[in-house]
Amino acid sequence: MKIVNKKAENVKIAYVGGGSRGWAWGLMSDLASNEDMSGDVYLYDIDFEAAQANEVIGNKYNLCENAKSTWNYHAVKAPKEALEGADFVVISILPGTFDEMESDVHTPEKYGIYQSVGDTTGPGGIVRAMRTIPMFEEIASYIKEYCPTAWVINYTNPMTLCVKALYRVFPEIKAFGCCHEVFGTQKLLTWVVEEFLGKKATREEIKVNPVAVNHFTWLTSATYQGIDLFPYYDKYCDKYADGLPAKPDNNWMNNFFACAGKVTFDLFKRFGYISAAGDRHLAEFCPGKWYLESPERVKEMKFGLTPVSWRKDDLKSRLERSRKLLSGEEKVKINTTGEEGVNQMRALIGLCDLITNVNVPNVGQIPNLPLGAVVETNAIFRSNELKPIFAGNIPNEIYPLVAKICTEQEAVSDAIAERDIEKIFNVFASDPLVTCSIGDARKLFDEMVENTKAYLTDYNI
Repeated sequence: MKIVNKKAENVKIAYVGGGSRGWAWGLMSDLASNEDMSGDVYLYDIDFEAAQANEVIGNKYNLCENAKSTWNYHAVKAPKEALEGADFVVISILPGTFDEMESDVHTPEKYGIYQSVGDTTGPGGIVRAMRTIPMFEEIASYIKEYCPTAWVINYTNPMTLCVKALYRVFPEIKAFGCCHEVFGTQKLLTWVVEEFLGKKATREEIKVNPVAVNHFTWLTSATYQGIDLFPYYDKYCDKYADGLPAKPDNNWMNNFFACAGKVTFDLFKRFGYISAAGDRHLAEFCPGKWYLESPERVKEMKFGLTPVSWRKDDLKSRLERSRKLLSGEEKVKINTTGEEGVNQMRALIGLCDLITNVNVPNVGQIPNLPLGAVVETNAIFRSNELKPIFAGNIPNEIYPLVAKICTEQEAVSDAIAERDIEKIFNVFASDPLVTCSIGDARKLFDEMVENTKAYLTDYNI
């Protein structure tokens, strides 16, 4: 990589999971829309044919009329080819298949346990972590060997445990996890500004202080042009306690991803702080009888239980879209995603400064959570530097909820690192969503592990 006339040239990005039919296309679009970086993207995937398809699709972005930079895409068969000399590594993988995820999400329903997402916490998140963490241990070892100074951006869930695994294997790694859930809450706060202050605000104008852990993030402050938004948010919660109205730019209400804000509004009225994620994620971190007691309770709270059958159908649609993009039946178009990965790269190269929320180990930015635990706060990005911003303590009102989850994640990480099935089960059985008896918890755990054992070959099962 080199800087010429305030532009970065010959940037090398390694994409682990480069056959992705979602995140990869979004990154391609975001890269093409930026005008001060150019270079090469190396696509590595265990499905080499998928990576080859994305090589063709990615190179088509260079032909778009509104492309502002050139990126050359290369599908490769070995991690070394992708990673050697990389400036940035992007990780976006599916650990296993949707068949394993189907078990993660739906097997607990036999015991009256419902999950709206099932990829971060709860029984589904824990079993998913069992097959994901060994993959991340391997990825971390490759990064250590082939590109130890690269910046590593993770999008894979369970976010906290993936980032934790990278640092455990390679403590000097320069890795962080990215999530857009806080962005959605900033967008919600622009509606608050419009309704009570009569002004049109952008998401970036809403200044927030996020704390806690991924998908269970909370805001301890939120301002617009120096105005404290908490009193207005309180009124907004009262006004829309039964759910948000439909808006042209509000896709929360769609299909199985429904989210009307009732969970986050209820949490604010109970605890006085803004929970900064969608209702589907927030509900899974709370005690199981609060919001996920039954499908009827979920319907009452106006959010969705996303079935894995929908994800399978969506994959078929994305595979068909891949075919059309390859053949030219559908033209490649640049549509920016709103993600900040490209801007984070630009800042780390030294082309700008950026403050945004990320997931990194706690070095004191949240004093009353364990040091070394992966937490989510703001951080400042600048030339080859990422510094977490001091966010302060988790407030007492929400500390019991957050501390329970944070320490559970630490215990899961340790138990999986040791490949200790009994320790993993003990954490599994004490998760807030596991509301069945200890005997049924054992039966459930054993069945879920059996259903995913093809990806657990280095466990003593």
